[in-house]
Amino acid sequence: QVQLVESGGGLVQPGGSLRLSCAASGIIFSINTMGWYRQAPGKERELVAAITSGGTTNYADSVKGRFTISRDNAKNTAYLQMSSLKSEDTAVYFCNVARPTRWGKEIDYWGKGIQVTVSS
Repeated sequence: QVQLVESGGGLVQPGGSLRLSCAASGIIFSINTMGWYRQAPGKERELVAAITSGGTTNYADSVKGRFTISRDNAKNTAYLQMSSLKSEDTAVYFCNVARPTRWGKEIDYWGKGIQVTVSS
């Protein structure tokens, strides 16, 4: 069983910065893609950023140039550095990990979510 624990959320003023961390624990043989999603009240969950095991990244257009995703494979941890935060970034952020299987398919694991609030 793989468990994901997110940390680093909280309240920040517009223009400020936060760094989210996602630590994966449990029985882990390999991890393919790690990513961050977010969901604001009344809106669908959306991909914020993702990073492959090889370091290739993908970002939502709304956060390009402001957010940076990274990973530390030795610690099985993903990070999301968020800068120049806007009120529209307010949401619950979820960590996602994709694990390969012997059948060639991936299994997704999700964190329980962490609140990020951007407000004066």
